[in-house]
Amino acid sequence: MENQAEPEEVRQGPRQAAKVAIILILVLAALAAFYLKSKTTSSGGSDDAQTPLVESGLPRLVDLGAEKCIPCKMMAPILDELRNEYKGKLDVVFIDVNKNPNAIQEYEIDLIPTQIFYDASGNELFRHVGFFSKEEILDKWKEFGVELGRQNNQ
Repeated sequence: MENQAEPEEVRQGPRQAAKVAIILILVLAALAAFYLKSKTTSSGGSDDAQTPLVESGLPRLVDLGAEKCIPCKMMAPILDELRNEYKGKLDVVFIDVNKNPNAIQEYEIDLIPTQIFYDASGNELFRHVGFFSKEEILDKWKEFGVELGRQNNQ
């Protein structure tokens, strides 16, 4: 018998199938990684609420920033003070945009820190970009006619 070479298509069949299988596995792995990352990002972080526009019956201050941003770090103790001193009178929410990157588009921000003031019905009243002192924040609430009353005793 003559020694005949296999046609090119027959030799390439198993190789081609292996290439397709590897590509398919890589695509599925990438999709799984993307899904898991988006799932942990949306629920992680020090955010007080994922949907700060939900009506709480209280005026709300939303601060969008990041833990490593210098002005954001300067805002952190102010936000903590406001959260503690006006508990039950004012909702104070911090959203870390590094841990919740969807917030950048959701709140349409360009720079951090950005503070957004909402009335008790969830309507946006004002935005400020950059460091904002406690006194300036309280003055802004007064300007909008929001009476926070006296501070809660510690």
